[in-house]
Amino acid sequence: MEIKKAEAAIEAILFAIGESVELSQIAEAIGQDKETTRKLIHRLMDSYQDEGRGIQIIELEQSYQMCTKKEYYGNLIQIAMHPQKPVLTDVMLETLSIIAYKQPVTKAEIEKIRGVKCDHAINKLVEYDLVRELGRLDAPGRPILFGTTEEFLRTFGVQGLDELPVLDPVQMEDFKAEAEEEIQLKLDV
Repeated sequence: MEIKKAEAAIEAILFAIGESVELSQIAEAIGQDKETTRKLIHRLMDSYQDEGRGIQIIELEQSYQMCTKKEYYGNLIQIAMHPQKPVLTDVMLETLSIIAYKQPVTKAEIEKIRGVKCDHAINKLVEYDLVRELGRLDAPGRPILFGTTEEFLRTFGVQGLDELPVLDPVQMEDFKAEAEEEIQLKLDV
């Protein structure tokens, strides 16, 4: 492996892992011996220093970690002090509503109700810690069961699921009728 590609591989490993990685693991991953790998890492460390970069590689007992330089701590705090609130799209809200009212519920059940795929919405809701995996359904394929989290309760200002608004049965029948009409229109196309 040429030097530049080996260095790029080391950067990718240290960046993606985000924690310290043992020298032996890095060496194995790039297909080099430990001494060659150590030299490549130190070469990267020197180039970051010489170029005045905002990141550095530090050595921690036969392990290495990529991190920011101390002098940029203040800049990082500016961002960390103002975290962005997750933006919930209509699709995510609809998916979250189904999960909240039907939990525990599988992705297939959610998709059956919505009529479209919902992988992205579920993944985002899990990422935002509004939804979590509750286990697996004892059925073929062992699908994942989803439910809401404590963060969901905090975000929506309720102490428990029993505080969620109750749907009016007449309104529920209207929703069902609308959904059936939409399905029929899609089938007719």
